Amino acid sequence: MKKSVGLAALVGLLMSTAAYAETLKLVEVITSPERTEVLKGMVEEFKKANPGTEVEIVSLPWGQAFEKLATMVAGGDIPDVVEMPDRWAALYAGSGQLMSLEDNIAKWQYGGNLTQKTLDMGRLAGGKAYMLPYGFYLRAMFYNKKLLAEAGVANPPATMEEFMAASAAVSKLPGKSGYCLRGGPGGLNGWIMMAATMNGTNEFFTADGKSRINEPGSVAGLQFLIDMYQKGYAPKDSVSWGFNEIVAGFYSGTCAFLDQDPDALIAVQERMKPEDFAVAPMPLGSAGKAFPTIGFAGWSIFNTTKSPDKAWALVAALSAPDANATWAKRVGVIPIHKGAEQDPFFRTPQFAGWFEELNSDKYVPTTMPTYLEQFGYFADSIALETSQQALLGDMTAQELADEWAAFLTEEYGKWKAKQ
Repeated sequence: MKKSVGLAALVGLLMSTAAYAETLKLVEVITSPERTEVLKGMVEEFKKANPGTEVEIVSLPWGQAFEKLATMVAGGDIPDVVEMPDRWAALYAGSGQLMSLEDNIAKWQYGGNLTQKTLDMGRLAGGKAYMLPYGFYLRAMFYNKKLLAEAGVANPPATMEEFMAASAAVSKLPGKSGYCLRGGPGGLNGWIMMAATMNGTNEFFTADGKSRINEPGSVAGLQFLIDMYQKGYAPKDSVSWGFNEIVAGFYSGTCAFLDQDPDALIAVQERMKPEDFAVAPMPLGSAGKAFPTIGFAGWSIFNTTKSPDKAWALVAALSAPDANATWAKRVGVIPIHKGAEQDPFFRTPQFAGWFEELNSDKYVPTTMPTYLEQFGYFADSIALETSQQALLGDMTAQELADEWAAFLTEEYGKWKAKQ
């Protein structure tokens, strides 16, 4: 009898333990092997501090992440926590699928230590903090010193004209190209930067709500990239290159220029000697300005989660100052907490190009109009397909600009009507 009572107690204990255990699903969308390992390490620390809580990490390949996440959500396989790129936030926040983090942040011990930009960007979609950003991406120009010297180019290009000329010079070298063009997934930033720089403004819409992407200056910027590709100043297969391919193209010495965020610095540093490359500000347009895009991503919680407190605890653990500093250094973003720039890691020549852009009025960091609900669809589907058509000569720069303008103008009108 005693044995049966003991067995029953053991079964009861196991059942209660199983009931207590929680599993959170965390979806990573800006995926690479290195950053996934960093994320796993941070999650392990969270699990140690939260016994009984498991975390399943689902890593989606970036090239198909938008569609795959949308399919998961539509099919009811909704994660608790998701890595949320800025341009997707309005879609999910606007459809009422994300949990507001305002109260959590207000009560969080580190909430008062967040920079104002972090709070502002987190509230960009919907006016509330439906995301806690984990850092910021700012474009600057990597350049290969050895290739420039071999091509007879004395200095990194300071203007768009110099950029084109230097790319042409490097492309005369056997097997080399000037520019690591991102023609594949995630390439919209390059098109927008070139359009804004050639147009002399980073305003996306006129006072009466029309997109400026098809103004003559903007069209010239789109034509600049089309020319870069069609004249052979970028590798032929770069029409389909995404992040990993353009970074590999740079550190392998295939091409001399790469416009990218600090996240590219990680892979480049591992494979190139520091004396062989540097990072300069983006080239200036005729108006004496450049408009490097600044983007961000962060952590969001779907409001369908059955464990909102644990989901927030995970987001808070990933976003605490020490964890965020580790993440920022390893994945290449500007941290979210006040005073982080005093860290010796960021006070190096390797970050000089980005900080020059932040500190000089010649460079105007540009935020994409991610408040438009369909901007994620535009960036990852429409812009990708049509820009590739333009690179391959199946669409003119003007046709490309007109199609983009029509879509963006309509979306802006919808957004404006809700304000």
